[in-house]
Parts: sequence; C-alpha cells; structure tokens
Amino acid sequence: MTATRESTVHGRGNHRLDSVLELVTFTAKPMPLVTLLDEAPRRIATIFGAEVCSLYLLEGDGHELVMRGNVGFPHGVVGQVRLAVGHGMTGEAVEYLRPVSSMHASEHASYKHFAELGEDRYPVFLSVPVRGRAGALGALVVQRAKIAFDSHDVELLAVLGALIAAGIRHAELIDARRERSGTANNRRAGGGTRKVTLPGTPLVPGRALGAIAALRRPPQRPSERISLKPNGDSDVRRMRGAFDVAEKAVSGLSRRASKIGLGKEAMFLSTYTEIIGDSRFRERAAELVMEGQTIAQALGRVARDVARTAASITRDPFLEERARDVEDLCDALSMLAAADRRAELPSKALLVGDGIGMFDLLVTARSHPVGIALTERAIGPRTRALLSLFGVPAIVGVQGLFRWASDGEVALLDADHGLLVINPTKGEMAALREYKRSRGEAVPADPVRSDES
Repeated sequence: MTATRESTVHGRGNHRLDSVLELVTFTAKPMPLVTLLDEAPRRIATIFGAEVCSLYLLEGDGHELVMRGNVGFPHGVVGQVRLAVGHGMTGEAVEYLRPVSSMHASEHASYKHFAELGEDRYPVFLSVPVRGRAGALGALVVQRAKIAFDSHDVELLAVLGALIAAGIRHAELIDARRERSGTANNRRAGGGTRKVTLPGTPLVPGRALGAIAALRRPPQRPSERISLKPNGDSDVRRMRGAFDVAEKAVSGLSRRASKIGLGKEAMFLSTYTEIIGDSRFRERAAELVMEGQTIAQALGRVARDVARTAASITRDPFLEERARDVEDLCDALSMLAAADRRAELPSKALLVGDGIGMFDLLVTARSHPVGIALTERAIGPRTRALLSLFGVPAIVGVQGLFRWASDGEVALLDADHGLLVINPTKGEMAALREYKRSRGEAVPADPVRSDES
C-alpha cells in the first residue's frame, strides 16, 4: 500500500498570514522612502493587532534614533521623538542588535518616558533592530494595551525588520545607480542631479514640491535706480503707502495668530504694531526723505539711530530686541516702497535659509512659497510662531542644507516626517501628487529647474 502525501494550500482567511503576505508584496517593490514611512507602520500594526507601531531611523553620525514613521501616537510627534543609541528600550535594542520586550514597559530599567506620546496606555512593548549590512539602520517598535508578545511575535517582527531594511537599502541602490549613470552634461557646480535626502525636525506639517530658492534680504547698498533719484513728495507718499500695507499685514497676522491659537508665542506682533503706529518714527523717516535721502537711506538711518540708542544703554535686552525689530521692519518697508528686484524671489518656490523674521512675513510671503526648510541655526524663540504664520509645510534643523541645495534645484519637502529630498525621482513626485489627490489638495505640477527654463 502506497502512502499518500497531502498538501495544504493556505488560502485567504487567516488574517495574520494575509497581512504578512501583503507586507511582503508591498516591500518587494521599489518605492519612495516617504511611502515606506507612511505605510509600513500601519501594515505592521495590523499584523500584530497592536495599537502602536513606530519606525525609527538611525541618523546624523549614527548615534541618534529619530521616529520617522508611526501609527497610534499623535501625528505631531513624528520627527520630534529622538533617542540616543543605548538609551531607552528602543536604543538598547539597537545597541545590542537584539529584540527587547516588556509586559510593563514603564517598569523596565531602560524605559524612557515621553510625555507627549501618552504611551502609558500601551505598556506592552516590543522593539527589534532594523539591521543593515554593517549594523543597524533603525528600529521597529510595536505596543499594545494588553496581551504580551510571545516568542513567535518576537521572531516575526525581527524578520519584518529585515524586509524594512531591504526597502531602505533598495532606495539607496537606486540613488547610487542614478549617480553612476550621470554625465557631465546633467551636472552643474553647486548641485547636480544627485538625489539627496536630508533629515530635519518638522514644525508645520504638510508636503510640497518646488524649485529651491535661498531666502534673501535687501542689499546693504540700494541699487542706483533707487538711490540716485530721490523725489521728496513722491517718495514720502510711497513710503506712507508702505507703512499702510505693513500695518494691514501685521493686523492680519495678529488675527491669524489668534485663530490658530499661538497665544504668547505671537506676542511679538504687538511690538510691530506699536512701531508702525509710532508717529515719531514715521515723521522722522519722512523728514529725512524730504531732506533728499532715498526711502532706503532714510529708513536705514532711522534703524541705525534706534540701534545706537539701544547700545548706549547698559545691555538692556528689551531695547536691543526692539532695535532688531525696527531694523527688520525698516528692511521690509524699504522693499514694500521701492521694490528692489535684487531681493525678489521666484513665485511658488521652496525656500531655504538659516532663519526667518518679520521681513519674510511682510515681503517674502508675497512670492507665495510652497514650503520652507531651515538649517540648524534656526533656533530663535520666534521661529515656530513665524513658520506657523507662514502656513506652509516647514522643517528646521537641516544639517548640510547649503552644502547640498542650490538655487533652482527641484526638491520635495515632507514636513510630515521631517525630510527634504533634493532632486527627487519621478516616482517620488508621482507619489506626492497621489498623496495630494487622495486628500483633496491641489496637485502640484512638476517644477522646472532654473537652468532648464
């Protein structure tokens, strides 16, 4: 008698198996990193029946883990939660390249608390390293409110971490291939066609696509067209018109600040309201114009006088800050009145810089930028409020920004995860358009590099 060997086809119906196979199919395809960060945590949370799944990437000098993908926690924590390798259970998993789990995470010796996460609701914790060729690329974390993770869960999450690592490596290989296939004809000094992804800290969520333009200020020496042809009465009228425009703009910004709940963060707007409404300030500038100075010269003179007064008083922080505010406002008034084209920016640009000020809200905003990326120097106390008032996607703390970004290069700003992609692929731009379309937002056209226009 011959024994029969039976086989079983595991058809659909096993929720966990179906979800695992769908994830395998998903990660097998090349995709933008943003898509991986959006989708992988959601799919992995479904597999484990977990309320929370987080994906951390190892960044900078390889000693900092940054949460770049998440499902389950408030959206605003992505890009904000950061851990040193070896710190917290997630950092410990990366340090030892071994899984770490706990039924009561807060009682674990390595537990690190983040108040903004509210993770006390999900004490059942499992973290595994996402391993690359030579060490970790990041970490995967799943959390539940109840039911401990068993040994099968630990094994499965470790394998899924390898799938995520493969997706990240595949993106790197695509970039390297594009770099090797480049020619002298499609490169240029200061930029080129190499795709580079720079991490930062998201402040205003959203995603945008545009040509890069560096933030500018008025030149210290006004153009000859403006400086050599003063016209007293006409210039005074134009300057007064600039004051009126600025006054209306600040009033509108104050209303917007109240509407979006900035509160004390936007108190500095009242300072600008006071300065603009100061009749002595206006009269002094008008006197200087009538004496033969240009608008830019007159406003510059007023700003210097205020700065000297502040400097003559023993280190008064209030007066020093007010002097800076006056200088910033005078720059803006000069531009609003004279429109020196050397400080103008292209429309619908993605702005990059070391910081922003009221000049940008009053003048730069008129070019309708699509997004803003600032370097690690943007640490002023007003930065968050200023970017919120701009109302476009924004990230800060982008190291090496000016080493990689050049005016006119196309860039994709993902301020949901905190990434700036310079020279994105067609696939990444298509993914952004699909993302916008799915949310009922305006779909951006492909920007044209300045050297192709």
